[in-house]
Amino acid sequence: MSQPIFLPGATTVGIAGKDSVVLASEKRFAYGYFVLSKSARKVFPVSKKIGAACAGVVADMQNLVKEATAIVNLYRIENRTEPSVQTVAKLLSWQLFSSRFFPYFTETIVGGLDDKGTHVIVLDPLGSIIEDDYAVVGTGAEIAVGVIENEYKKDMTSEELYNLAVKAIRSSIARDAGSGNGIDILLYTNEGLKINETLTV
Repeated sequence: MSQPIFLPGATTVGIAGKDSVVLASEKRFAYGYFVLSKSARKVFPVSKKIGAACAGVVADMQNLVKEATAIVNLYRIENRTEPSVQTVAKLLSWQLFSSRFFPYFTETIVGGLDDKGTHVIVLDPLGSIIEDDYAVVGTGAEIAVGVIENEYKKDMTSEELYNLAVKAIRSSIARDAGSGNGIDILLYTNEGLKINETLTV
């Protein structure tokens, strides 16, 4: 008799607006029917105007983002300029693809602002890059994406983005057993990281 496959639960969203980007995720780290942690952080600042949000195994998320942040810092020193969102996504893509035979068990959203505007880019565990106006990953994605699709507009303000991300995560928490225990939020504007906070649910 085969054993059931347990996947880590999560709901993680990234939404781009007119002049801001929000990344948000709930805080529960559930593995199958067992809640390993109620305070797992799944959103991470990478640079002044770029962040990453993940769903999957927390250890893989942390390691992936630490390596990416170190490479971004080297890029900044060597090139004397801030990397674009696409550059950060490509760095993560190279890391993921180079580990394809022993993959990171994580789905990643990179979001932020650069000279070309606002961007949200989603990467699968093998490093595929897809840019869109918004992205949702994790076990609660089906619920959260329905909320976002119903209310999303391209010219949303930072306040509207914030409220939409919170609403989407809260809807997922209400229905997905793998999601819960609060919401971590990063909100980037042209001035940089405007909001970095945790909400209780």
